[in-house]
Amino acid sequence: MANQTALVVIDMQTGVFQSPIIPPVSDSTKLLSSVSRLIEKARNASIPVIFVQHKGGSGHPLEYNTAGWQIHPDIAPSNHDLIIQKSTPDSFHETHLQKELDSRHIRQLVIAGIQTEFCIDTTCRRAFSLGYKVILAKDAHGTWDTEQLSAQQIIAHHNNLLSEWFTETKEVSDINFTIR
Repeated sequence: MANQTALVVIDMQTGVFQSPIIPPVSDSTKLLSSVSRLIEKARNASIPVIFVQHKGGSGHPLEYNTAGWQIHPDIAPSNHDLIIQKSTPDSFHETHLQKELDSRHIRQLVIAGIQTEFCIDTTCRRAFSLGYKVILAKDAHGTWDTEQLSAQQIIAHHNNLLSEWFTETKEVSDINFTIR
């Protein structure tokens, strides 16, 4: 991968794994493991890791400045990682993400995290519209079952849908960052 790449990890916060309000995200252990491997690969290649952290309102599982709002300790940011705060499904909307990417001359994003049909989908589409090459880590994003579809169906659908136009999809094992 080009040296103009960053890994963007979206909403991997404690509240989606451990909350009295909602059940844990589907296949949470596998998701954490996949995202952790991706972060390790990026750090080993000196690729910037950017955590996008959702700021939920009062009573939300990701309520700002609560235990649920913290990034999950299994993938805790290092001192070199960037943390961006957001309040909508779009990681670019009213945040400084694009400014940070531009200042680092980043043109390609590898995206992972939560929630497939909201924050992942919206951020992939927006990144594409802003001119970034987007790679979706197809086995490193997650969601919950709904009344209509299982989490696995939602993930498979979005991997297929987003790869039709907006992203390239790759398994974590197939994502290889070039060492800078």
